[in-house]
Amino acid sequence: MATLLFTKMHGLGNDFVVLDGRRVALPVGAGQARAIADRHTGVGCDQVIIIEPTTSGEADVFMRVRNADGGEAEACGNAAGGEAEACGNAARCVAAMIMTENAATQVVIETAAGLLDAEAVGGGDIAVDMGQARLDWRDIPLAGPADTLHLGLEAGPFKDPVAVGMGNPHAVFFFDDAEAAALETFGPAIERHEMFPHFVNVGAAQVLSGHEIRLRVWERGAGITRACGSGACAALVAAHRRGYTGRSAQVILDGGSLGIEWLADDHVLMTGPVAVSFRGTLDESLLS
Repeated sequence: MATLLFTKMHGLGNDFVVLDGRRVALPVGAGQARAIADRHTGVGCDQVIIIEPTTSGEADVFMRVRNADGGEAEACGNAAGGEAEACGNAARCVAAMIMTENAATQVVIETAAGLLDAEAVGGGDIAVDMGQARLDWRDIPLAGPADTLHLGLEAGPFKDPVAVGMGNPHAVFFFDDAEAAALETFGPAIERHEMFPHFVNVGAAQVLSGHEIRLRVWERGAGITRACGSGACAALVAAHRRGYTGRSAQVILDGGSLGIEWLADDHVLMTGPVAVSFRGTLDESLLS
């Protein structure tokens, strides 16, 4: 395949190259994903998204995700309780695309871990059920038994995090000033700490009020990101578990705000905007 059409989309600056592989299987492996994601020589993105035919009669499409480092994310959300790379912002983008195609307001996206339900809620916002928050050390997962509300982990000013599983592992650290948290310095080391066998996403959170949280995220496999949907979900769950907020809040990320609600059934609902940046054609050199 010499050329390939793509759509560049983002959710609050968390950006994606979306490829449609529903009609023709696409040659996008780790090397191709790294080339596409490179911000100097490729299109540039946090993740490459491949839409594929669904294998489930209950879904509209299957969504496959590769991180900027080429690694394939195992799934989005934790509908089936499996460990996965979360991509709530990507799910909203794909949902918006398929809703437009189908002239619909609801869509079901299949992932390797299960199904994600998405709905247009007005004003251009898309809501996605990100599945249940996982709080047991086995489900996050951690390397061994630990109190997930107060992990015995410290790296410089990063101390006493809350561990939350949102289909992928998160360590949420609370600061008086999230802007001053040196994520670029301590994020890489915490990401690969031995406590996390599958590595971890690192959140620096500041509770602004009972219904507002400021959050910055070091995302595993991607680094500092302008928005992390699963990270926002984890921050709200962590803040509520610590008694800092109620079960819903606006989480303010570098790229904008997401509405997060931890429902009574322990599912976490994420609501926010999506946008199309541009469309184009990949050169064959990026696919070789």
